[in-house]
Amino acid sequence: MKLIILIPLFILGLVLVKKPESPSIPLNERTVNSVLAELGENNRGKQPDYTMPGVSAEKGRELVIDGFTTSDGKKTRKQSKHFKCISCHNVVKEDIDLSDPDPQSRLEYTNDLGIPFLQGTTLYGAVNRATYYNGDYAKKYGDLVKPARNDIRGAIQLCAVECAQGRELKDWEIESILAYLWFIELKMSDLVFTTEELKEVLTPAASIEERGKKAELIKSKFASGAAAHFEYPPDDRKKGYEGLVGVPDNGKLIYENSCLYCHENKKYSFLHLDNSKLSFKSLNGKVGTYHPHSIYQVSRWGVPTKSGKSSYMPQYPVEKMSNQQLEDLRSYIALKSE
Repeated sequence: MKLIILIPLFILGLVLVKKPESPSIPLNERTVNSVLAELGENNRGKQPDYTMPGVSAEKGRELVIDGFTTSDGKKTRKQSKHFKCISCHNVVKEDIDLSDPDPQSRLEYTNDLGIPFLQGTTLYGAVNRATYYNGDYAKKYGDLVKPARNDIRGAIQLCAVECAQGRELKDWEIESILAYLWFIELKMSDLVFTTEELKEVLTPAASIEERGKKAELIKSKFASGAAAHFEYPPDDRKKGYEGLVGVPDNGKLIYENSCLYCHENKKYSFLHLDNSKLSFKSLNGKVGTYHPHSIYQVSRWGVPTKSGKSSYMPQYPVEKMSNQQLEDLRSYIALKSE
């Protein structure tokens, strides 16, 4: 199984200090927000409050990666007993074309990078998005989504309390996480332009109208929010999704980069899975049922991992795992159980 890369290597071991960008930096090396700011876009409301005692991007990174940090020289209480941010979110780019996220392209891309294939959208570029907890998350969390949909601070808190089933973050912790997210904002080099579009971006804009047009072109190259729709399991679970034939080789990638990421050695789960025939036979025997370990049940509905516990398995929106990919996973499990 591939080595999982959780954070960019240039961040490891460094104290994160954000430095102002110079316009003389080549365009492809600049951040998207800095370019948009010059074109009149205002992102000041998302800037972290560094005047608040204790706020630092390094502490934010520790909260995201480790689930705790330090305050006044002492270790803070874990944000959650069950999950960390990286249980469900990557912190690096996970889509080739950010304007057209696709679960199959993402699976292949993340596999090449050696990072997991997860339920949540990567935190990389989170500060560049306009909305959070989109689509069917309103059905799952109800009115709790309202303060989070258009407010990244609200989204961070909702994720901490509801998704991670943990404690409320303190204000300085939220600001620290936000500070870290600004270190993993989108770069212009992450965006895919045609030759003509790139020429337009590089051409100086003289008027307000031209600046606005250029800003809209840049913003069209990444999603303003992650789409999320919860698909139903197949009507007949024994037959699977009608008209779809599973591809075991693709299912192997899902099993290794998704299932094992959380379940191997019970990393984030009470259920242990590995590459033994015992694991595959157990899963294969439950596929067509309503058992909590049916891949249809857990992937589409999500289930508590153990009775009486607040931890659970989050479901995959169809934008994160397609029906075809579920059939691919099923076919791989069936093959390995023989």
